[in-house]
Amino acid sequence: MAEQKPLGVILAGGLATRMGGGDKGRLQVGGQSLLSRVVDRLGPQVAGLALNANGDPERFADLGLPVIADSIEGFAGPLAGVLAGLDWAAEQGVETIVTAAADTPFFPQDLVARLTAAAQGMEHPLVLATTPRTGDEALKSGGRSKVNRHPAFGLWPVALRDDLRAALNGGLRKVVLWTDQHGGREALFEADPFDPFFNINTPEDLARAEALLK
Repeated sequence: MAEQKPLGVILAGGLATRMGGGDKGRLQVGGQSLLSRVVDRLGPQVAGLALNANGDPERFADLGLPVIADSIEGFAGPLAGVLAGLDWAAEQGVETIVTAAADTPFFPQDLVARLTAAAQGMEHPLVLATTPRTGDEALKSGGRSKVNRHPAFGLWPVALRDDLRAALNGGLRKVVLWTDQHGGREALFEADPFDPFFNINTPEDLARAEALLK
């Protein structure tokens, strides 16, 4: 039997406070919204796509994707979006999902393949994307770690969804605390000439993305 491809879940549940609120994924870079760039990049890598977003799902009707909301009250961060995606995948009978952030237009086109490869032999495939820390960053907080973990970019097992639900209901918010508990692995991606997981939080970041496209 051929190995089942994961489903893809785009995490768009954040509050975008540093951009003045609203749906950050709707910001345009190079004449295309961040969200449609993420759809174009993740879609070919997975068996199907959904968007994790809260509020009125009709505002995303033009994308033609299922919109799944967090089931945990309040803004519980990316893990709540992961849980929503795992519940959706369980309904489809799929065993894993790969998540990507809606504000990160340049993530690798082999993201899913490399996360999946890193999970070989794991009973519950659980892998986060990482990039090497460079320059000043290598000296900053968490100096013990030589990598940046990108918690919105991961491979997640449906089998652990009830464990994740219990952790979230118990107040857990930090992705890596949960992945470490379950022996989560890391897949290392190059950060040269720039970190492909660079995400857009500020107007300056948007200008930088425009420059990178050129």
